[in-house]
Amino acid sequence: MNVFSHPEFDNHEHLSFFCDPETGLKAIVATHNTSRGPALGGCRMFPYATDEEALRDVLRLSRGMTYKSALANLDLGGGKSVIIGNPRKHKTEALLEAMGKHLESLGGQYIAAEDSGTSVPDLKVMGRRTQHVAGIAERIGFDGQPSSGDPSPATAYGTFIGLKAAVRHKLGRNDLKGLKVAIQGVGNVGFRLARHLKEAGAQLWVYDIFADNMQRAVDELGATPASAGDILHLPVDVVAPCAMGAVLNDESIPQLKATVVAGAANNLLERPDHDQALKDRGILYAPDFAINAGGIIDVFYERNGASPETVRAHVDTIGDTLMEIFTRADRSDRPTGAIANEMAEERFRKHTAHIEEIPERLTQVG
Repeated sequence: MNVFSHPEFDNHEHLSFFCDPETGLKAIVATHNTSRGPALGGCRMFPYATDEEALRDVLRLSRGMTYKSALANLDLGGGKSVIIGNPRKHKTEALLEAMGKHLESLGGQYIAAEDSGTSVPDLKVMGRRTQHVAGIAERIGFDGQPSSGDPSPATAYGTFIGLKAAVRHKLGRNDLKGLKVAIQGVGNVGFRLARHLKEAGAQLWVYDIFADNMQRAVDELGATPASAGDILHLPVDVVAPCAMGAVLNDESIPQLKATVVAGAANNLLERPDHDQALKDRGILYAPDFAINAGGIIDVFYERNGASPETVRAHVDTIGDTLMEIFTRADRSDRPTGAIANEMAEERFRKHTAHIEEIPERLTQVG
């Protein structure tokens, strides 16, 4: 398995592999950049087909967290972890404690939060062996309701805010009544996004790999079920991918009928050039690391005890950030993903430059 020559390796600061035969744990932790602060990102559990697939995912996801936190103006770096296994079959308390032990050995350079395949209770089990987990505090959430630390409500709300901004920019609409939206993945985040959209008057089509998740959306929200092969290609206004990444690719993009892509999933583009491919087809892409930042914003403020009003106000800025991205993209005739990358890089590289200047300043003083 190549690392330094891997196409997704982007000068990551640290990469660790952990195996615990007793519990069956196989995990990878990637820290991409800590110039703005400690790396914080979710711990994902997924039945990857190969170790290479897991490595690719953790490298892409950790880099995305650096860009996400920087674009959201948070004093955090980017990191991610993946556990190889089916969360519905292989997850045990012993396995989670073993993961916590590994996180503790990293000394705080990476802080784990929940992600696809893990939950707040899972993070609390890890927390028996490490202090380096986040998003587990009992508190009043950003929506004013009691919260166990689950960032999903904030992620879904931020995605909803961002989707409205994209619809306003592309379709000239200030309301969502009758808007047709196809949601790929209706788990913790996707279902909450669907509920926001339903309350706003949108029509919904849904797909999820777990039949019970999809049935819940049908029963509680009146959504129309769709197949895995159809969900991205339906004749709708908006496609909202809220499951795994890399779903915008050479095969799917030519078949898109929606004019807006705005979903909560990470790393939607299989390759960077797919950003331009969407633009060439006249499709407005809301960059995933901009629109899905609500969760990391929520977890950040949990760590410093901010009020729910402060959290909501910051999540609301996701719409403003996206409008700036869309405006810059229009002005320069460039794809939105490239613009979002530049805006994020301006922020975390500025911090990197500041850190590199400190030893020189100290030498000059001495």
